Amino acid sequence: MREFDFYIVPTPIGNLGDITNRAIDVLKSVDIIACEDSRNTQKLLNHFSIGTKCISYHKFNEKERVSQFIKLIKEGKKIALVSDAGTPLFCDPGAILVEELKKEDISVTALPGANAVITFISQIPRDSEEFAFVGFLPKSKNQIIELFEKYKTTDLIFYESPNRLLETLKVIKDYDSDRTVSVGRELTKIFEEVITKKTENMLEHFSQTGIKGEIVVMLHKSTSSDHIKNYEDKIRKLKNKKYSDKDISVILSTIYNINKNEVYGYLQKTK
Repeated sequence: MREFDFYIVPTPIGNLGDITNRAIDVLKSVDIIACEDSRNTQKLLNHFSIGTKCISYHKFNEKERVSQFIKLIKEGKKIALVSDAGTPLFCDPGAILVEELKKEDISVTALPGANAVITFISQIPRDSEEFAFVGFLPKSKNQIIELFEKYKTTDLIFYESPNRLLETLKVIKDYDSDRTVSVGRELTKIFEEVITKKTENMLEHFSQTGIKGEIVVMLHKSTSSDHIKNYEDKIRKLKNKKYSDKDISVILSTIYNINKNEVYGYLQKTK
C-alpha cells in the first residue's frame, strides 16, 4: 500500500465501532497525530491501544502549527489529522494546513469514514440527489432567511446546537410554516433520533423533550412552484426561440439555480 506524508483520518461520531481498520493502522503507524482536543482523542486512542504522540491543532493555533508540521514532515515524520468526531475539514480545522502542504508538494490523502451529514441523509427519503450543506447557520435571523431563500429549491442541510434548535425551528416556521424539516441527533449512539415532520409539529416535539447531542437538520426544499412565475418572461422568450420544455428547464436551472424538475412540471401544468 502506498505511503503518504499526511493523512486525513475520520473518527467515529459516536459509536467507536465505526472506525475503520485502515484508520486504526494509520493512527498506529504515523509519528504524530494532530488533534483538536487531546483529551477527546486520547480516549479513542486508549480504546484501540494506540500509543502515537498527539499535538494540538485547532482553530486558535491553526496558522502557527502549519510551519511546524511542514518542518516535521520534511524531516521524515508522518502525520495524521483527526477531529474530535467525524471527518476533518468538514466544519473542522484543516483547510489552511492542507492548502500549505499541497503548495510544498507534500503528499496528502484522506481516508473514508464517519460523517454526520452522510449518516443523516442516508436515512431520509429524497426525490433528488441534490442538496446544499452550509455548515452552521449564521447568527442573525435576516441572514438565516437570506440563506433559506437562496436555497429555496434545494434540500438545505446544516448543523445546529441543542440550545439553538428551537429558535431555528421558529425562524423556519416564520419563514414558511408549511415546510418539512428533518432532524437527526445522537447519531450512531444509543438514543439516536432521526425524525421528519412539518415545522410546527417539530417545534411541538422538541418543546416536550430534552434536546441533547450533536444535531443535523435538513430543511426540505419548497414544493410550491409559485416562485417559478417570477421567470415567466424568460420562459416566454425561450419558447419564442422554439426551445423545448426540457431545454428551458435545463437553461433556467443552470442560470438561476432552480430545480429543473420543478420548472419542467410547471411548464407541463401551464400548457
